[in-house]
Amino acid sequence: MAIAITLKSYLEAHHVDYDMVQHAHSGTSLESAHSAHVPSHQVAKAVVLEDDRGYVVSVVPSTNRLDLKWVSETLGRELEMATEGELGNLFQDCELGAVPAFSNAYGLDVVWDDQFKSLSDIYIEAGDHETLVHIKGEDFRKLLENMPHNIISAEKDYSRWIDG
Repeated sequence: MAIAITLKSYLEAHHVDYDMVQHAHSGTSLESAHSAHVPSHQVAKAVVLEDDRGYVVSVVPSTNRLDLKWVSETLGRELEMATEGELGNLFQDCELGAVPAFSNAYGLDVVWDDQFKSLSDIYIEAGDHETLVHIKGEDFRKLLENMPHNIISAEKDYSRWIDG
């Protein structure tokens, strides 16, 4: 499949240079990073959330776990995970579960993790399970500069220093 048409049009409309990294079929963003031989913390994982006001896509490093409480506090909303069945209607030109980080291209609100603030390179899902889009970190931040951001995730073993 390569890159979703909506995502490609969005990147081109914003004059963002990108290249594509092919990898073996994967089921998660973390698996995509490993398969593509790129740094896992530089792969952006998109997590679709919802409440009675609509959908929000949270973008966090693939190595991290989204903290639903932190993102809800950041946005002043009571968010919960969207069901996988809803994703097909939101991302019609993407394979199920291969949600691009630039979900604003699909008319959705995005909140992103501040851990992307200092990265020089970032990889996002292209809309299938075999391709990543590689862009410069400065372009990532420019495309999402009007979107809310905060620390909304931590490495998967973060409970040891929060609860301890």
